[in-house]
Amino acid sequence: MINKIKNLINLNNLDGYIVPKNDEFFTEYSKINKLEIVANFSGSAGFILILKNSNHLFVDGRYTIQAKKQSGKKFKIHEIPYEWPKDILKNDARLNIGFDPKLFTTETLKIYFNNSCNLFPVDSNLFRTKAEIVNKDNLIYQINSSVVGESSKSKINRLNKILKSEKLDNLFISSGENVCWLLNIRGKDLPNSPIANFQAILTSNKNIILFGNIKKLKNIKKEFLKNKISFHEKDDFFKILSSLKGKSFCIDSKTCSVFNEKLINSKFLIKKKVDPINDLKSVKNNTEIKNMIEAHIKDGVAVTKFLYWIKNSNIRKLDEIKVEKKLESFRKQSKNYLFPSFSTIAGSGPNGAIIHYRSNKKSNRKLNKDHLLLVDSGGQYKWGTTDITRTISFSDPSKKTKELYTRVLKGHIAVAMSKIDKLKNGNNIDKLARKSLNSINLDYRHGTGHGVGFFMNVHEGPQSISKNNFIKLKKGMIVSNEPGIYLENKLGIRIENLVYIDGNNKNLFFKNLTFAPLEKDLIDENMLTKIEKDYIFSYHLETYSKLSAYLNNKERKWLAKLIQ
Repeated sequence: MINKIKNLINLNNLDGYIVPKNDEFFTEYSKINKLEIVANFSGSAGFILILKNSNHLFVDGRYTIQAKKQSGKKFKIHEIPYEWPKDILKNDARLNIGFDPKLFTTETLKIYFNNSCNLFPVDSNLFRTKAEIVNKDNLIYQINSSVVGESSKSKINRLNKILKSEKLDNLFISSGENVCWLLNIRGKDLPNSPIANFQAILTSNKNIILFGNIKKLKNIKKEFLKNKISFHEKDDFFKILSSLKGKSFCIDSKTCSVFNEKLINSKFLIKKKVDPINDLKSVKNNTEIKNMIEAHIKDGVAVTKFLYWIKNSNIRKLDEIKVEKKLESFRKQSKNYLFPSFSTIAGSGPNGAIIHYRSNKKSNRKLNKDHLLLVDSGGQYKWGTTDITRTISFSDPSKKTKELYTRVLKGHIAVAMSKIDKLKNGNNIDKLARKSLNSINLDYRHGTGHGVGFFMNVHEGPQSISKNNFIKLKKGMIVSNEPGIYLENKLGIRIENLVYIDGNNKNLFFKNLTFAPLEKDLIDENMLTKIEKDYIFSYHLETYSKLSAYLNNKERKWLAKLIQ
């Protein structure tokens, strides 16, 4: 594929070409990983810049170790946000760089290049896919308002009020997950998320114009038509634009492609802002929270059964891939389980230090009693999305290993017990998570927590617990709590629960969604305060209370011992 890209560069008289991870819907997970095709890099984020005489792979801190291992022979690895394409091009004469206008936004290109080169749109079709066959397995389906807690009509009304207040005539909803939220639909277009790849326009008179593969809508068209919704193939986008009234058009600069922005700008005055749906869907209603709680009980049962099984197994017969398959087999015991919310991470020993590690036949390690095992996994259930990480020990760990785990745990507890109404945002809470590790000059190269969708994407904004997130945290938001520490070529430690925000504006606090036992064999009790010890006791007591009825006798007795 590198040669194909270089041929494209030569044919178009270019000096380079940039390849993103995302598809035209700008989703995290897509059916084709272009970075893996070009650079053998299997991570879920990053981009590639191919120049005539050099190849460059840009990834964030989660993937630097992984990128070096997978792509380091043919690509120079750059860590963002510390290095961008503009940094490596600044000493060159203005080069001509090609890009696919359907795969980039103007905002992204500005961040990457900042006028350091000449950019040329090239509709290359380098990554052709076979024509999609529509059948009963990939049709779009509706979710009853009793499941999501609000009708689509109500959501459209709320969104329309926002547009009116800002005097906007039309809104282009370029994100598939936002379309799904607004219309209470889900699909099967992505490998780990129940998302339908559709885009939509909301007009000032509350009409919804839907763009995508309309064959997938055959089961719900009649119901949709009642809500003033029309359907069109995505190629009809410009024709429909030409028929719309009004002067202004709101687009999301993070998900509206250069291609679509140009089409809209030819007819309307563009206003760029974050899609207001992002804020609306980030705050879960009581029904969504209730369903997420139930999904996490089912998931907690599966994870607890898995932990009991692996702690009582002959680990010499196990490897990372076998662990992944076994964990999913426990999830499959629930009739409400559908599929993983992301590819399971099962990293033994040094593989645990690769933050978003994915095992394969080449990297697959056998388990070793002297090595920690980091397992990060999640599921999509009817109705909810889960994400949990546990670090597992199989022998008496060293004093240093226990110290590291306990410092991560102290950070995890600090987040769980934080006073959100005083701290306001994820930036301030992130500092609490790192405090114990920072005291011995250690840190981790990822955020402490990401937002999570309701039966949607496992990664969802705008809120997060991270150094650069200043979004105000509100009641009903869901985030992960996952501090960690990673020693390259040695070990990885991470503890992750999902939490939701409860209370009122004067007293906001986190409540755990995730319930599964912590690794007590890795805890140094002498490092804990009484408050931290009480938290662990209460957490395990609540875990037992919620899960014990679904466990067999041996599993139940094992879990009960953790409360002591």
